[in-house]
Amino acid sequence: LAIAAMLAAGLWQFASNGQLDPGKWVVYLRADYLAFLGKGLLGTLQVTAIAAVVAFPFGLLLALGRLSRLRPLSWISTVWIEFFRGIPMLLVVYAFLLALPAYGVTFPRFWMLVFPMILVSSATTAEVFRAGIKAVDRGQHEAAAAIGLSSRDALFSVILPQAVRLVLPSLILALVTLLKDSTLGYVVSVNELQFQGKNMVSITRYLVQTYLVVSVIYIVINFLLTRVALALDARMKGRAAA
Repeated sequence: LAIAAMLAAGLWQFASNGQLDPGKWVVYLRADYLAFLGKGLLGTLQVTAIAAVVAFPFGLLLALGRLSRLRPLSWISTVWIEFFRGIPMLLVVYAFLLALPAYGVTFPRFWMLVFPMILVSSATTAEVFRAGIKAVDRGQHEAAAAIGLSSRDALFSVILPQAVRLVLPSLILALVTLLKDSTLGYVVSVNELQFQGKNMVSITRYLVQTYLVVSVIYIVINFLLTRVALALDARMKGRAAA
């Protein structure tokens, strides 16, 4: 009821200021405006996909490194994970945009966004994988040893496949986080959805309408990804119960 009252108050405020005038919304049905936002959406999906393809396997390697019996490797992996888990991604973006160029290290603007996403996501994803590996029943390790598998073979043939299945819903939620992190592309002027929305505001002068449309697009994508994660989680629980 409280949320409904807030929405009603917001709609009333918009209406009293003429923000609900159909003329201010119908422009978003124009083919050229839809193509403009579509270009930004494509950029967002590209950034998110590339970051996920690199960050998730890298996160798995970091998790294995942290669990390693080799102390130097475990220590380096732990420091990496804790550092990038604890730092806001915006600061990493600014490091690529402002700090590194001061020392002569430059990257294309696209990678000024993707690299920070990879660095931060790899650290958070590493903890997801580590939790999945530790969640595999100890009896699986013992069964693998009983049939003569070495620790290495048991890890890659028995433990990891089960761990990945366990954390798959969490990985999809991590993908949602990556998608939202891509909105920082406006800082480095990458043509993703948020940046295109900012440009559209300068064209239409309709700030409220533009960002509401952009927000709805993000909500729909994240809702679909979340539903996939919930469906996978339910399927995993169903298999466990069986």
